[in-house]
Amino acid sequence: MLIQFFLKLKEAKIPVSVREFLTLLEALKFGVINPSIDEFYQLARMSLVKDEQHFDRFDQVFGAYFNDVKELIALQPDIPLDWLEKKLQHALSDEEKAALKKLGGPEALKKRLEELLKEQKEWHGGGKKWIGAGGSSPFGHSGYHPEGIRIGGESAGNRTAIKVWEAREFKDYDSDIALGTRNIKLALRRLRRFAREGSHLELDLDKTIHSTAANAGMLDIQMRPERHNQVKVLLLMDVGGSMDDHIQRIAELFSAAKTEFKHLEHYYFHNCVYENLWQSNRRRRDQVTKTQDVINKYGPEYKLIFVGDATMSPYEILSPNGSVEYNNLEAGATWVNRLIDHFHHFVWLNPEPESIWQYRQSIDIMQGLMKNRMYPVTLNGLESAMRQLSK
Repeated sequence: MLIQFFLKLKEAKIPVSVREFLTLLEALKFGVINPSIDEFYQLARMSLVKDEQHFDRFDQVFGAYFNDVKELIALQPDIPLDWLEKKLQHALSDEEKAALKKLGGPEALKKRLEELLKEQKEWHGGGKKWIGAGGSSPFGHSGYHPEGIRIGGESAGNRTAIKVWEAREFKDYDSDIALGTRNIKLALRRLRRFAREGSHLELDLDKTIHSTAANAGMLDIQMRPERHNQVKVLLLMDVGGSMDDHIQRIAELFSAAKTEFKHLEHYYFHNCVYENLWQSNRRRRDQVTKTQDVINKYGPEYKLIFVGDATMSPYEILSPNGSVEYNNLEAGATWVNRLIDHFHHFVWLNPEPESIWQYRQSIDIMQGLMKNRMYPVTLNGLESAMRQLSK
């Protein structure tokens, strides 16, 4: 069974070796894990995958190969804590959600949280006041409130947290992923522009064949000025949080862009652009690049492409200290304006379905900042964006 799994990983072009596979078998032989499919997944990934960029492909192969496998041998049915927490969530009606009031922004939330931290003595779930799971409290996770601070756990999918209090690790988009469709590359090619430079020459094979045939077989070499792809692209990509829902599509887009553009620079941000960007998510806390340095480094001839779902609290765009992760000195809108003032050709690509944009306040705000140059990540959307950048 595991030999076939090993071969499937090789077929997916994950660089696994026989030595690593034997290490995995040896670990199983000595019983270093319990007979759980979850523990086996962690052990297999740790043993076989050497680089984080291959984690996504490993997960896909593992999920497909071990589909519906729940356990390696009979296990005692422990009740997971996260299941219990889910059961504590309130199923709020639309009327109850509408009745909930915002506390007045980041400073008001911070003050109220400090009060609760002094008062609360134990874990709480399903309520509307204390820090806990579920319910309608502004503090905790897995519940609903129009604005709040998420503490521990995962989002319930409402995307309304103003701050997130946890250590968050993001992964780089896989630049070598196999494209699900060649349409992305075809759309991106609309941006390619070739120009003649200097006197550098290259062989014009078609004209050489035609001229030689017309010359009764006597070789007649024809040359032409060398062609260069002059398009320069600066790609700024949102990563983590709600963008986790779009990893596959954005990885495909990133891979296609790296193939099509000779001059491509990329940086990451989370939710909105602030004073810092980064190029490696593993080093985003200690190796950042000042956004102003990026503006200074790359000339206005670069085509600026933002990629993100623009789904966040409006405070993250409009307010200092609005970031969910830290206290930014200036509002995100300030930095967006600085970037588009410098780079005259710019667009925003949004992987969220265009049909739901009207229901997201933050998307409406970002569309205004981008002068309505926001396009969906669809074939038609990409083609429209490339036409805009080519003007």
